[in-house]
Amino acid sequence: MSSLRDKRSSRIEDPLASATPAVRLAGRGQEVVIGTITSVAANGDVKVNFAGTPAGLPVAALTTALIGADDIGRRAALLFIEGDPARPLVLGLIREETTVVTAAGSDTQRAERGAALLDGERVVLTAQSEIELKCGKASITLTRAGKILIRGAYVLSRSSGANRIQGGSVEIN
Repeated sequence: MSSLRDKRSSRIEDPLASATPAVRLAGRGQEVVIGTITSVAANGDVKVNFAGTPAGLPVAALTTALIGADDIGRRAALLFIEGDPARPLVLGLIREETTVVTAAGSDTQRAERGAALLDGERVVLTAQSEIELKCGKASITLTRAGKILIRGAYVLSRSSGANRIQGGSVEIN
């Protein structure tokens, strides 16, 4: 959000000051409040929601960092200018538990919540008892005992070379 300067002085005006009523939350002063980024306009204006939002609607907020449309839905640390809940200031975004895997020496990239960015020739996933990949009705499970379970509504195996099934015994149906 751009700052507005008073033509007669070098004082920076808060554009939210005149647009918001002076409502104070009891006991809310300088403590950090966790809120959620609800929208980011094309010009960069940000709206947030938090417990105790005036009128229960998202409120326009000032920010200390660049926040983009991809941050909508993320939690943010908020303070309130002069303790006024109608004038939140976004201090920063809360770091979510996101797995980011990159090749050695490359820059770490931010992943979507719950996503993993894989960059390299080999990826090793290790677990104590089980690794499971799921998508809809399909799953692949690797167990500690050495079992590999492939489940799905439709399973297809293709090969440009030999397609072998080997084992102590092979059962079909």
